[in-house]
Amino acid sequence: MFTIGDFAKHGRVSVRMLRHYDAIGLLHPARVDPRSGYRHYEAAQLSRLNRIIALKDLGFSLQQVGSILDERLDPRELRGMLRLRRTELESAVAAAADRLAQVETRLRTIESEGTMSTDDIVIKSLPAVRVAELTAIAASYAPQDIGPVIGPLFDDLCARADAARVTPTGPGLAYYEDAPDQDAGAILVHAALPVASGVRAEDLGGRVRIVVLAAVERAATVVHRGAMDDVLPASQALARWLDARDLRSVGYAREVTLACPPDRSQWVTELQEPIARPVGARGSAVRRLPG
Repeated sequence: MFTIGDFAKHGRVSVRMLRHYDAIGLLHPARVDPRSGYRHYEAAQLSRLNRIIALKDLGFSLQQVGSILDERLDPRELRGMLRLRRTELESAVAAAADRLAQVETRLRTIESEGTMSTDDIVIKSLPAVRVAELTAIAASYAPQDIGPVIGPLFDDLCARADAARVTPTGPGLAYYEDAPDQDAGAILVHAALPVASGVRAEDLGGRVRIVVLAAVERAATVVHRGAMDDVLPASQALARWLDARDLRSVGYAREVTLACPPDRSQWVTELQEPIARPVGARGSAVRRLPG
């Protein structure tokens, strides 16, 4: 048998912790000297101690740990439970990392306020463009919701174009609309590739549609260099530029990909934000084509 001090050393825990586990009935010593009150433990009890520590480190309360151990789970059942809990914790860690990345993005945006040059913001007209596109719904217009949707759409669309030997006639672009019949804030995401007049939707298969994006008479444009997760400083600089000139945005900005090397920090994207149409103007920004 081990004294409580030796057992604590072998179990890599504190004597104080062992005393607490004894007090709450989680791990009693194998024997207590009736005269001195000294606690003694057996080596076999290391197995229960290991389970207590593993379950506690995985986020279970000591009460829950006691209930689990009292069920006399065999090693296979316990291993399965621990793996499930580990998966839950990994998901929580990933979610926390995502939140941290979002905070970092906002901090960079705050730090860049008033420092980003607006000299490169240009107003220009955008010609009509015929595109093949795929669409999906994002929960919001925030970069962390758009990114996981737009990436797979472009991957799918480019793979279809390669398989059909369709060569885009210009850079890929993304555009956005408020999603109909969805929760408030949901966004309909369009991933599009410009294509020649002879390309048909059936050439690319599946959910691909061929549409013509109508010409835009006036759009304020700015070039963003870097990953689209970091687009907020450029986007908000554009918003401040418009506000300073009493110009009004009339839709979500298009995002035209000018360069997308493997290193996302080297991406180059032009934001094209349509600005005030003449009062009373009507008409859809997209004309759908048969086939």
